[in-house]
Amino acid sequence: MTTQLEHLAAPDAVVRFEIRNDHTALVTLNRPDARNAVSAAMAQTLEAIVDATQADANIRAVVLASSHADVFCAGADLKEVHAGRGDQLSTERNGFAGLVFAERTKPWIAAVNGKALAGGCELVLACDMVVASPRAGFGLPEVLRGLVAAAGGMYRLPRVLPPNIALELIATALPLGGERAYALGMVNRLVDPEQVLNEALLLASQIAANAPIAVRESLRVARAAFAQNEASLRAITREARGAVFASNDYKEGPLAFIEKRKPRWTGT
Repeated sequence: MTTQLEHLAAPDAVVRFEIRNDHTALVTLNRPDARNAVSAAMAQTLEAIVDATQADANIRAVVLASSHADVFCAGADLKEVHAGRGDQLSTERNGFAGLVFAERTKPWIAAVNGKALAGGCELVLACDMVVASPRAGFGLPEVLRGLVAAAGGMYRLPRVLPPNIALELIATALPLGGERAYALGMVNRLVDPEQVLNEALLLASQIAANAPIAVRESLRVARAAFAQNEASLRAITREARGAVFASNDYKEGPLAFIEKRKPRWTGT
């Protein structure tokens, strides 16, 4: 582990970072009391980890996991959003959580053994592969709070699911269970809950056992098939986000969450 990131081995680090001896790294979201909701500190830390994994030639694959038994990541910390600090949950280079728009040459694998909702689902969609259990749940419930999935979810979900299924999930805010996500091709490997992390690490080691440059260049070409129009999609996303941010409903959603009541939408 690089000297700058040695503190991330501590149990109380908001994101834990471990370099393993098989050319892989394990990154663990670690705000269990907040259901791993993304904070400013988490975003800054994840961006530093992305940089470290990119710079370290010894690392060939990365696993993104959770310290929470039932939740992978609940998305943005809405208390931070309501307090006017929502912009700090993203970084200028890498977007939400310091990860979703990061340019990476090495594969990231999400190990999901619980709920991955809103920004949490977008973190999963930012990864290249997914290992999950039947207990996993994926969803973009932003419309419940008068928000939009502006961290890539609105266009990445239709890339990994049949478009009509993705549109249903986006418009209804209903979640998708692990077994159905596997059947529809969103999840690479479906295993028992206690095997999720081990299976994800196994997949990472299977990738790391191959020629690093060949893997890197093969993935570069394969990713282009999905990402070639992403710049224009980001522009559309920015327009949608701007329209939502300017609305009264944008303020009402997080406020209703904090006050533990149903939102009172006005459509303005």
